[in-house]
Amino acid sequence: MHDATRLPRLRSLFGAGVLAALLLGSLAPLPAAAGDFPAQDTRYHNYAEMVADIMAVEAAHPDIVKILSIGKSYEGRDIWMARISDNAAVDQPEKPGILFDALHHAREHLSLEQALYTLHMLADGYATDPVVKAVVDGREIFIIFAVNPDGAEYDLRCTGSSHPPYCAWRKNRQPNGGSRYSGTDINRNYGYHWACCGGSSGNPASITYHGRSAFSTPEAQVVRDFVNSRVINGRQQITAHVTFHTNGQLVLWPYGYTKADVPYDMTVADHRAFVAMGKAMAARNGYRAEQSSDLYITDGDEIDWLYGVHRIFSFTWELYPPETATVWGDFYPPDRVIATQTARNRAALLYLLDVGGCPWRAIGLTKTNCGPLYDDLEINRGWQVNPDGNDTATSGGWELAKPQGYTYDGVPMQLGTTVSGSKDFVTGALYKGSPNANDLDGGQTTIRSAPVTVWAAPGDLTFYFYLAHGASSSRRDAFRAFVENASGVRTQVFAQIWSAKVFPARWTQARIPMTPWAGQTVRLVFTATDGGPDSLLEAGLDDIRIERP
Repeated sequence: MHDATRLPRLRSLFGAGVLAALLLGSLAPLPAAAGDFPAQDTRYHNYAEMVADIMAVEAAHPDIVKILSIGKSYEGRDIWMARISDNAAVDQPEKPGILFDALHHAREHLSLEQALYTLHMLADGYATDPVVKAVVDGREIFIIFAVNPDGAEYDLRCTGSSHPPYCAWRKNRQPNGGSRYSGTDINRNYGYHWACCGGSSGNPASITYHGRSAFSTPEAQVVRDFVNSRVINGRQQITAHVTFHTNGQLVLWPYGYTKADVPYDMTVADHRAFVAMGKAMAARNGYRAEQSSDLYITDGDEIDWLYGVHRIFSFTWELYPPETATVWGDFYPPDRVIATQTARNRAALLYLLDVGGCPWRAIGLTKTNCGPLYDDLEINRGWQVNPDGNDTATSGGWELAKPQGYTYDGVPMQLGTTVSGSKDFVTGALYKGSPNANDLDGGQTTIRSAPVTVWAAPGDLTFYFYLAHGASSSRRDAFRAFVENASGVRTQVFAQIWSAKVFPARWTQARIPMTPWAGQTVRLVFTATDGGPDSLLEAGLDDIRIERP
């Protein structure tokens, strides 16, 4: 990462012309030859040495380590990833996924060493360390070693630098059409609140240039495509993530784009879990824990995208050293510190690998949020509207959206507040000027979940709902819940049915035992029906769980 407040200090150290050449991308491109570290830093790994090391680990531990290329950089280098699990040869999406990545920024070479340390810690310790064995057996772990291999190699073969071969290069090596300045800051190129908030630059000369559009860099596209591929049956398999950066010795959580602790796109429970996990990791490695934007505003960065789009509990670790007086001190610590400064993170890594399987454990919500299903409906985790194609509602069908609340004769009919976060399933989210303009009319609307595997000893199904209606309602107006088995047979497990009277909207929790479906793969189905004469009718649904027993 980079703090823009450093620029005046750097100008005084280098002079404006040298600073522009070193940091703002005007050095002329060189052929894409291999770079190397100088004699005093040979314990760092260049790209070829990294590849040799990770391939050797796979050869030594083929049962638990699989090395894969997940795509190419701008200059055509493979972006390598390790998959680590008790049977690494096969995909195991039923296990929580934990993702690590490194070297978004070219000059942050210690971040690659941290990724390699993590690989060796897990692979070499599996046979002898029961704590390591437990996390490897219980997780599917992914390590992307060098998101920006082109930039890292270029940083080892610069000319015109006062610290050859280093040139403090940060960005990738992608040309910017119409500009003499090369490179995009990959960690400002992700597609959540991209270029929104003054946390990046639209100037190709800047070290925080965000690119011509979100995901305009091939490297950010590779990360995006891999993470998207881990959406299995509508749900993201990866539950937690750490991206390694330098420097400052910090543990950072989202968001970077806003100073708000709990903005509209984060739940209170998630914020509490971020804070608890961040502080727990910092207590183990001696770093400082804080929200990313407490350091400075960023937009289009990776952790915001991973949480905002996928609800992955994503952290940035800013590694050793603490802040120094120069860019050279910040990003080029001597190689003699590699072993101690990567090993100091062992306990924090193991904590993340353990608790990251269900981050709400950090705040005591294991029973409610760590079962086979927890869906706060802040993103769509595989729900289908009108799954059978035979819904009869003519308006006001189910929508996953931020609802607009309204009242009718002083009675709340549609709630503008959700149980958690800002979204729920609601029948006609918008209030279009009158109570009857967008309520449920004409029949039934249906939603169905993605498949859920119920545990052999299941907890209860719980959800929050409301069904509100006016005085002209009838007993054919209803909210119902069903469990659908693998054969498509639906069993009604809950119903709310009303006669002709006014009933206000208020969130109520329902609880249903799941014992009849122990060990089965099922879907949940919810319907709302305006089945009688046209009447004012609204329904809402939020926070759906199958609890841990």
